[in-house]
Amino acid sequence: MAELIRPLDLKTMASDAEAERIDTERKLLERKKKQELELREVFMSRTIHPEAVDRINSAAMIAAKQGLSELQVLTFPAKYCNDRGRRINNGASDWPCSLEGFAKVAFEFYDKELRPLGYKLSAEIISFPDGMPGDVALKLRW
Repeated sequence: MAELIRPLDLKTMASDAEAERIDTERKLLERKKKQELELREVFMSRTIHPEAVDRINSAAMIAAKQGLSELQVLTFPAKYCNDRGRRINNGASDWPCSLEGFAKVAFEFYDKELRPLGYKLSAEIISFPDGMPGDVALKLRW
């Protein structure tokens, strides 16, 4: 006849399983934080692609043929702004000074190359997880 499992053994099994779940969650959280740091680092060091003009021209022509007059050109987390997106969310006229990394590089490209041609650039918060600014979209208009 088989021996019955003792309650103490069951408690030990449950405790071991809980410890394993906690360890798995901790590892997942560490991996996620590492990936977020890597993405931020890439964003902060990114430069304008050599084919940017061709890509902008192509995307703008496609949008115009569809009857559109704007194009979302960049999306990034509001936490990448030096004020976490506050100026953009409030519609402040000095919102460009809150940009960091590639967003700043992209704005400088716009300011030098596209603004003189008559293009406009706007920024808006497009998501609000937990009521806080989540993602920023930069939109090119003509």
